[in-house]
Amino acid sequence: MVMRSSEYLYVFAALVPLLSPAPLPVAAAQSQPAIGESEQRPLADVLEGVTPAVVNIAVKSGSSAETNPLYNDPFFRRYFNLPEMQQRLSAGSGVIVDAEKGYILTNHHVVAAAGEISVTLKDRRRFVATLVGSDKATDIALIKIKAPQLKALPFGNSDTLRVGDTVVAIGNPFGLGQTVTSGIVSALGRSGINIEGYEDFIQTDASINPGNSGGALVTADGKLIGINTAIIAPAGGNVGIGFAVPIAMASTVMQQLVDHGEVRRGRIGVAIQDVTPDLAQALGLTESSGVVVSRVEQGSPAASAGLQAGDVIMSVDKHRISSSADLRNRVGLAPVGSDIDIDYMRDGVHKSVTLRIEAGGAVEEAEVLPNRLEGAEFRDAGGTVVVEHIEEGSAAAQSGLKSGDVIVAVNRRPISSVAELTEALRDAKGTLAFDLVRGGTKLFLIIR
Repeated sequence: MVMRSSEYLYVFAALVPLLSPAPLPVAAAQSQPAIGESEQRPLADVLEGVTPAVVNIAVKSGSSAETNPLYNDPFFRRYFNLPEMQQRLSAGSGVIVDAEKGYILTNHHVVAAAGEISVTLKDRRRFVATLVGSDKATDIALIKIKAPQLKALPFGNSDTLRVGDTVVAIGNPFGLGQTVTSGIVSALGRSGINIEGYEDFIQTDASINPGNSGGALVTADGKLIGINTAIIAPAGGNVGIGFAVPIAMASTVMQQLVDHGEVRRGRIGVAIQDVTPDLAQALGLTESSGVVVSRVEQGSPAASAGLQAGDVIMSVDKHRISSSADLRNRVGLAPVGSDIDIDYMRDGVHKSVTLRIEAGGAVEEAEVLPNRLEGAEFRDAGGTVVVEHIEEGSAAAQSGLKSGDVIVAVNRRPISSVAELTEALRDAKGTLAFDLVRGGTKLFLIIR
């Protein structure tokens, strides 16, 4: 299961005495340093400057089984002999990112519904924090304290991380106090885990345990490159699979929380889906990269810029797009009103365009549809092919075809008659890519 690293149980283990090994000869003991000593000392020096910026967060929230607001009045509670309202305590971590302003990044789920937020520094000073803003979709929150002599962590570049890079996780596991663990970057761009709405996680095997939520993931030279957020654990323990929100995403969210107190997401007006190997073959692509535009909304920035159904978006602002989630993150977190440069392919030709982000919802991911056309009837209509009828409940109906659709092309092969459609379907293997016109709008329909 996926487990928030701020939800924890205390686990106690019996201490088992171990037999001491025989002492080494004095000469050998003096000539051989401890294993890893030379590597540990530089890291220890780095951590001396890093750990003061990682804080413990305690959240206090009142809870009661009663829903009547009168039960919150102490007089009525005494009159009806009701038990005292219980306060729920939870713990997490945070990272100081602006010493002058007292800004601390943490997770949304750490401070959600908090009645009081308390921050404890490494030097044991304690302060009450205020919530600047929080974003559930990315699980990022920003809180603020007023305190002198704070230490902030400098940002690293999470976009340049590579699998195998050494990373260090710092947080407050199990509420025990500040703890440091190390490991490597296990994977990048993790999504589809269904933890958040916007997912682009750094996966690491550095131990991230319950209570580490909101803590720091740093490079070996002490730069902040992620905010720890969750673990995958079969029984609440650590199995070497932890996730952190990249600082590139967290810092973008932070700036919007500072400016607006919330995240104002943008859109360009397209529905998209991943380019699978079958779809790449159908589109004549040499590799399964980018995302294909399945629909363009009329009057949207994408429509105004000339994007069409069937275009394959390859990059945004020179950042290569690897999946639908990747494009969704890039567009959804771009400031409303800002311009982005999109590189795309159309009929094997590279093109580029500049779009202006408008306010609205996220990029829509198109549904991948089954590969059957039984139940559909087609007719010639003046150099085009029209879907005459779709049998209700048929495979064709489930594929997404609708009566009145005008079929323009199949797998980029122009269609002007039912005979050409029949031939194209006979020659096609695997995925079918339909260029359609529905209600005056161009669509791109994938049928497996």
